[in-house]
Amino acid sequence: MTIFKEKVSEEFLTVAETKEILEDLEMERAAEEDREMRYELKRAIEHVNRFALLDPEESLQLVEELEELEKVDTPTAYKIANLRPLDRDELRAVFAQERYTLDGDELDEILNIVKQYA
Repeated sequence: MTIFKEKVSEEFLTVAETKEILEDLEMERAAEEDREMRYELKRAIEHVNRFALLDPEESLQLVEELEELEKVDTPTAYKIANLRPLDRDELRAVFAQERYTLDGDELDEILNIVKQYA
């Protein structure tokens, strides 16, 4: 017997958007005295508090600017916005699984956009 999981829906979020959602959830849980936060939720909140340096609106603007580029699709734009690579090597790691490679000018164009939000 095998169990298959069906993907019902998929939504991409930036770390900043996730932080906003988790903050609301944390406040909701804090209001209920008898309800404790699970370990995974606490770790997720710690993670987004550490790595969400932009506000949600800025992070979405970054994603939109990245999506305007020819070789950057939506999932990759969100990945770049979340990781915010600072040099070509870090950016190449994002594109490592793609079937194409970017030349130096294309990498620099992406890095220039990311640096505007650093």
